[in-house]
Amino acid sequence: MLELQGVRIGFAICGSFCCAERAIHAAEDCLKAGATLLPIVSEHFATTQTRFGAPSVFLETLTAYGNGKLIRSIVDAEPIGPKNLTDVLVVAPCTGNVLGKLANGITDNTVTMAVKSHLRGGKPVVLAIATNDGLAASARNLGDLLNRRHYYFVPFGQDQPQTKPTSLVADFMKLPETIALALEHKQIQPILHSYE
Repeated sequence: MLELQGVRIGFAICGSFCCAERAIHAAEDCLKAGATLLPIVSEHFATTQTRFGAPSVFLETLTAYGNGKLIRSIVDAEPIGPKNLTDVLVVAPCTGNVLGKLANGITDNTVTMAVKSHLRGGKPVVLAIATNDGLAASARNLGDLLNRRHYYFVPFGQDQPQTKPTSLVADFMKLPETIALALEHKQIQPILHSYE
């Protein structure tokens, strides 16, 4: 198993609700590899009931993974960088909405504040994208972040190209390996993942 012993991971979850379970499993894999987690949730993720589950169940699990800690507000996310709370910050899943905000420097929710605060120390941010418009409206934001320092991507691909031709989803099983390489300032390769 990959080693992440002692690595302090800020683990931010956004509102791509269909991927929430995969994100939770990826967080668990990071813990098993020896990392500690500081869970962070967007306001939408923390409050929206969907067919994929009640937020309270996810929040309870994440709080347990964080040893009682869970960041749920901009105010609580702001000290991440100044207090040096994380070695790497993961956004999994990273929605098209958050992708656009990060590409354009918009800081208006808990997750974008966490990223901004963490980046102040020049540390890696790992994005596990999950968006239905990754090859449409979000493509330019994806391209922008692919070319920016300190951003690393979990390998991603078209999950259902016949029924959702512009959708992109990360391979969440590759998250621990992506984190390990990002800590060495390397992008995991290949970055394009095949779901076939």
